[in-house]
Amino acid sequence: MLSALRQVRELLQPPPGMAFDFSQPPGEPALAPADGVLWRVFANPVVLFIGGVAAVLLELAEPSVRSGVWDHSGFQRDPTLRLRRTGFAAMMTVYGPRSKAEQLIARVVRMHEHVQGTTPGGLAYRANDPRLLDWVHATATFGFTQAYHRYAGGLSAQERSQAFAESGASAGLYGATGAPRSWAAWEALLAATAPNLEGSQILDDFLRIMAKAALLPAPMRPLQALLVRAAVDIAPEPVRSLPQLRGRGLRPGEAALVRLLARTAMLLPLGDTPPLQAARRMAAS
Repeated sequence: MLSALRQVRELLQPPPGMAFDFSQPPGEPALAPADGVLWRVFANPVVLFIGGVAAVLLELAEPSVRSGVWDHSGFQRDPTLRLRRTGFAAMMTVYGPRSKAEQLIARVVRMHEHVQGTTPGGLAYRANDPRLLDWVHATATFGFTQAYHRYAGGLSAQERSQAFAESGASAGLYGATGAPRSWAAWEALLAATAPNLEGSQILDDFLRIMAKAALLPAPMRPLQALLVRAAVDIAPEPVRSLPQLRGRGLRPGEAALVRLLARTAMLLPLGDTPPLQAARRMAAS
């Protein structure tokens, strides 16, 4: 089990050419508070895998976000590299020193300035549209928070709401000025967006890639498929009932196995991870 968890953790390590020491500079705070909910949630690699997949499912259900993600990213060509880049950005946003996190976010915003197009339905979109950014950041916070709540030990209603509040600093830097700052605000955004959410072949393609791509070694591929099903299981309505997701959640008895994996990940030593490095940085103050 330890070997499997370490393999999941590797997906969240900085990709080639982007190595970073989160223990430096001593004492510099992160965008998210060190004693907050997000530092706890993001320290669990199983939660991050499940929550990240759940967030993408919600993103791909929104037509404009779907076109932007699928047409302008390298996910179809190299899903492993795409996941590692996204995981590194998430780690930097939560654990990185504020100055470096701000620099990374500024680079992403500049890159997104060139991402625009038209959906198959004829709707023009641009990646830096605040409406789309609000949805992307809200779904990410929901995915990670709900994955932790469901599989790693539970969060109180106040803690789930606090997670959205803690993500506010990074959301604002990305341009998601209307991103939810509470669980109630997330539910309101979901209800307002629900009429526009839809299924597509891309959702099916994404699930197929996530289940079969060589993200983990071949002997661990069943574990990879299990974690993808766990992500489908926490998707909220109406997304969970879309034709491409219907019946692809956890099977009877599998939720207990996912909970065992997630809770074991909080107990076993997984190496010198960004959360541990960031804790040393803050302790130096």
